Amino acid sequence: MIELSPESIAEGVGADVVAEGGGGRPERAVIDSREARAGDLFVALPGQRADGGEFAADALEAGAWGVIVDPARGRLLTREGDPGGWVLAATDPLVALQSLATAWRRELACPVVGITGSVGKTSVKDICRAILPMRVHASRENFNTEIGLPLAICEAPPETEALVLEMAMRGRGQIAELSRIAEPDIGAITNIGPVHLELLGTMDAIVEAKAEILGGLRESGRAVIPADEEALEPHLHESVVTITFGPGGDVFCRSYESDGRSIEAAIGTPDGEETFRFPFGEAHNLQNALAAIAIGTALEAPLGDMSQRAPGITFSRLRGELIELPGEILLVNDCYNANPISMRAALEHLASLDAKGRHVAVLGEMLELGQEAEQYHREIGAHARQVGVGPIVGVGELGRDYVPDAWAPDAQAAVPLAEAMVEPGDAVLIKGSRGVGLELVTDELVARRRADGG
Repeated sequence: MIELSPESIAEGVGADVVAEGGGGRPERAVIDSREARAGDLFVALPGQRADGGEFAADALEAGAWGVIVDPARGRLLTREGDPGGWVLAATDPLVALQSLATAWRRELACPVVGITGSVGKTSVKDICRAILPMRVHASRENFNTEIGLPLAICEAPPETEALVLEMAMRGRGQIAELSRIAEPDIGAITNIGPVHLELLGTMDAIVEAKAEILGGLRESGRAVIPADEEALEPHLHESVVTITFGPGGDVFCRSYESDGRSIEAAIGTPDGEETFRFPFGEAHNLQNALAAIAIGTALEAPLGDMSQRAPGITFSRLRGELIELPGEILLVNDCYNANPISMRAALEHLASLDAKGRHVAVLGEMLELGQEAEQYHREIGAHARQVGVGPIVGVGELGRDYVPDAWAPDAQAAVPLAEAMVEPGDAVLIKGSRGVGLELVTDELVARRRADGG
């Protein structure tokens, strides 16, 4: 529940109260009228296909606590009498939503963690949610944009003790905008790689865009960054305490053992050393865990408490999900996104799995890589062969540059190729950029293999 009075909400978002509704407070903010239920605050955003204001009356009829609409829509809603809920009129409903999120963030008065980076944002967020020994509210799914992030904040319950937010970057100024909304106390950068080159052009521009989170920290804020990202040094400020993670950092892995499905690691921090048992086997997720532990260190969370909670880590769907199929087939469902950094890591993890058969990969295009996209794909294809992965199915036009054993123009066409290629005992990786939609290949393989028992 957003424990702000209607008057405080109106003042905080710069809206006029056009109609008064009943008592109480809004439970959450929503932007889809079809999701609106009793107690919700529906924010009517203009869209590419339709204006959300057209559905404000539907939201109120569904029992919504109130709506935020533009002034013209507000007048229409009240023209025929009582609209059935609070009607707040704001010139820009999106700005109003963002302002509401900031007001609620301040009311919560708890530490806020902002996480950005080229890869690993969601995994670090998921690990934080599991290991931090406090009541954590974390942004769900991909609620990491100028719309999703304020919705995530507005979902935080009043008892929240730490707010962990993922911040996506699609261009210059976006991380700065998200930081203005969330006002983070801790800014974490997971890593920096050749992602969104199509939009930003150069690696230097990517560094500057990611570093916007450091400039957006509140007073006495703390930065959590990789120990090996020297490019970030010019963006660090003397007033910001910096905690590094990874080899040579403040939080590091002294040693670890992995069976491909789990990891036991000795983790060192400024507060001492502790053994962590993680329910994942990927080396890149160990790096993500170090970032999360560094965030916990910045929050002064006891190391022993974080260690005890580590076995309960779970990841969002489509991110390294291990699925066992008949015929001793192990499928790695990692098709939420892909770029050169994450693709290399996923291939190395696939190669490390103990399989009776081969290590097969269905690799979709890596999007938004700019002019060097073909070269990046060739390098990934070569790396796959080097670590012992094969055969390979390439998907999408750029998938040809993996030099695959079979090629499909899209996910639908890749299904029969993958089904024919996978044999009993194989370990299979399915990975590509989200736009390729390779979850279709995963879903079809799982359904068909389970239906025929192998």
